[in-house]
Amino acid sequence: MSPRAGRTGHPAHTLAFVESPVQLLNVLEWAHAHGLHGTAGQARPAPPARARRPAAGEPAPPAGAQLTLVVLSPTDPMTRGQLRRMADLARDEGYRVRWEEARGGTTAPFHTIGGLAGSLRRAERIVMGDPFSRYVQLLLTITRARDLVVVDDGTATMEFVAQLARGERLVRWHRKGGRPGARDLLFAPVSSSARRRLTPSAHRRVEVFSSMPVTETPDGVTVTANDFAWTRARFGPPRITKGADLVGTSLVETGVVDGDRYLTAVRDLAKAHGATRYFAHRRESAGKLHRLAAETGLEVVRPDLPLELIARRGPIGRTVLSFPSTVVHTLPLALAGTGVRVAVCDIDPSWLTDTASPRAQGFLSGVTGTARDVHRLTAVSPA
Repeated sequence: MSPRAGRTGHPAHTLAFVESPVQLLNVLEWAHAHGLHGTAGQARPAPPARARRPAAGEPAPPAGAQLTLVVLSPTDPMTRGQLRRMADLARDEGYRVRWEEARGGTTAPFHTIGGLAGSLRRAERIVMGDPFSRYVQLLLTITRARDLVVVDDGTATMEFVAQLARGERLVRWHRKGGRPGARDLLFAPVSSSARRRLTPSAHRRVEVFSSMPVTETPDGVTVTANDFAWTRARFGPPRITKGADLVGTSLVETGVVDGDRYLTAVRDLAKAHGATRYFAHRRESAGKLHRLAAETGLEVVRPDLPLELIARRGPIGRTVLSFPSTVVHTLPLALAGTGVRVAVCDIDPSWLTDTASPRAQGFLSGVTGTARDVHRLTAVSPA
C-alpha cells in the first residue's frame, strides 16, 4: 500500500476520507466531474477481475496526483473486499490511496488520527463520504481546510442536508427519535463542532456532490449533481438479460424492517416479476441470505463492487426491482440509455419493527417518491 501522505515531500492538495465502497465510487465521480487528474493523466483500461491486495511498502505514484484517498477501513469482510477492489480502480486512475486499519484494535484510532494530523493540517480541501461518522467528525476538528466537500453516502445524504439546513444535530435517520446514549452525550461536543465546520462561512466553502434529491439547501452550500459520468465512461454498455433482478437492502440489519416480513415480501416480489437473482447488500447477514435463498429459490449474488458498477458491466436483467434505497436514484443514472427499467416497491407500514424510528416510514416514502425515472410499485402484485 502507498506510504503515508506527506512522506514523499508532496503534500496532498485534496484529502478524501471514505469508509465504504459507495463513498469511494462517488469520490471518483466527484474528481472526474471537477477535472482532478491522477498521475496517469487519462483513464487506463479497467483492472483485471481479480482484486489485487496492496503489498506492504508499495511505492507511491509519481508526484502530481491532485487527490489522495484515505480509506478508513471497517472490519466487515464484505465491505473490506469491495473497498480493496475500489482502491485498485482509484490507483488505476492515478490517485494515491492510503489504507488505514482504522478499527484494528483499541489503539488503532489513536495511531490513525495521529498519523493523519500533518496531512489534515496541510490539505487545502477535504472530501468526505459520511459526515455522520464519528471518525470523520474527529478528523474535521483537526483540519484547516477552507473547502469541504460531502459526497454521497446513499440516502443518508438527504438527511444530512436537511439537518444542516435546519441547524439540527447530526443524527442518522434510522436512529432519529430515540434517546441519546452515553456515548452520544460524550461525543456531543465533537459532533457540534463538526456541524459548525460543515456550515459555510466567509472563510469556508461547502459543497454537496449528490445524485440524491436535495429539497432543503442550506444557505451558502453549493449542490453539484452526480450523473455517474465516470461510471458510464469506464464501464459498459452491459449485456441485458430477459429476466428481472432484485436488489437487497440492509433495512432488517438496521432494525427498521421485520426479518420475516421482509423475506415474505422478497418471495412475493420475485414470484410476481419472475426475478431469478438477488444482489445482496454488503451489510446483509449470512444467516438471513442463506434463509432467503432456501425459501425463495433466488440465486444470491454477493457483488465485489458497488451495484452501479456491477450493473453497468452486466449482465443485468431488463427489470431491476428494489425496495426504497440509494439504488433507485443511482441505477437510472448509471444505466441511462440502456433500456433497463428500475422498479421500486414501497415498504408497507406493517413491515416496520416496534423499535423503528418514528420517522422511518416517512423517510422511506420520501426516498421512493423523489426517485426519478423509476416505476413505482405500491404493492407486491403481478407485473
